[in-house]
Amino acid sequence: MDLHTGTFYWPNRLPDPPSYPALDSDLSCDVLIIGAGISGAQCGYYLSELGQDVVIVEKGRAGLGSTCTNTAVLQYAGDKMAHELADSFGETAAIRHLKLCREAIDDMEAAIRDIGRDTEFERRDSLYYASAKKDVAKLEKDFALLTRNGFSLDLLTEKQIRQRYPFSKHAALYIYGDAEMNPYAFTLGLLETAHARGVRIYENTKITGKKLNKDGTAFILTDGSCQIRARTVIVAAGCESLAFKREQNASVISSYAVISNPVDDLSMWSDRTLIWETARPYMYMRTTKDNRIIIGGLDEKTASANKRDSMLPQKREKLIQKFNELFPGLNVQPAYQLAAFYGGSRDGLPMIGMYDDYPGWYFLFAYGDSGIVYSMLLAKILRDVIISGSHPDLGLYRQQRPGVHEQPVI
Repeated sequence: MDLHTGTFYWPNRLPDPPSYPALDSDLSCDVLIIGAGISGAQCGYYLSELGQDVVIVEKGRAGLGSTCTNTAVLQYAGDKMAHELADSFGETAAIRHLKLCREAIDDMEAAIRDIGRDTEFERRDSLYYASAKKDVAKLEKDFALLTRNGFSLDLLTEKQIRQRYPFSKHAALYIYGDAEMNPYAFTLGLLETAHARGVRIYENTKITGKKLNKDGTAFILTDGSCQIRARTVIVAAGCESLAFKREQNASVISSYAVISNPVDDLSMWSDRTLIWETARPYMYMRTTKDNRIIIGGLDEKTASANKRDSMLPQKREKLIQKFNELFPGLNVQPAYQLAAFYGGSRDGLPMIGMYDDYPGWYFLFAYGDSGIVYSMLLAKILRDVIISGSHPDLGLYRQQRPGVHEQPVI
């Protein structure tokens, strides 16, 4: 799959990344993880804590697939609003999901303390503003639902927004405790830590086929004619997981981002909050450690790489224009630009795919706008499922979700 095009910011922040060899001989392991992007790294990190014999294979270089285009806006709220999730799955399940997302951000912060690499992680609050007056009612619904379930947020009036920012909006949710980071550095740090614990990592090793035994053992074939024997397989390859197994609840979406020149003075940006809006498709923005601004969004429902790429100049100009309308004193210019595919789920929740024709395989579909958050919580669930055979939240994220309305709050 042609995952992305453009100029990429995160690899320039780490110009000398670690490297791993290509697989050149047969091997056996307890768990094989396909994909050394952020999802595969999170799975490898969690499993390595428990002494599992784990192998990670990556067809290219670690972290240079979708991970290097991820803008790493870490929020527990997603583009399907909390009251919309409650309408679809029931309030109990919706709130459980959001609490797991909030916990996943805490888990990332804890992992960062463990791995010892600077990932540029910063706690940031979020401003989620009404793009139109009609959207104020949606924000009010979310505010009522989230506050009565113990989440920390404020509902800002138009006057309160003007007091903090150089723009005016009808209303906004001010959400506490989200975060931002460098996803490429985080991925490399997780892999380095897992590797130090004994996880074997192979780059430039493409999977070309499989054979499944009746006992569930998988024999995986590589482009170097090597064979990997594994008891359990995790497919954590982002959009490319769909090349192994199609999933009817998944979709491929095109997204765009611009990273600006460094900005000398960001004092007009209150607390450098994460900012996004209720419009669909929406625009979002964040700052970076070196005082750049990431402006992203304006997604298109297309899985055509040619169509996606042809729209990049138009999207770049629109993102810059809309940002400069919000912050007219900054007048930013694009230094990096990109167009990329990302996976979406049609019902608004990420998935763990488990299929009868793939016994012993787990497909980590961390699909949606909060992909890094989703993959962290799914990796933790998969660790427990693989080690102990179950997890109380597995039913919430199975690709088929019967009975989700009855999920218990734990």
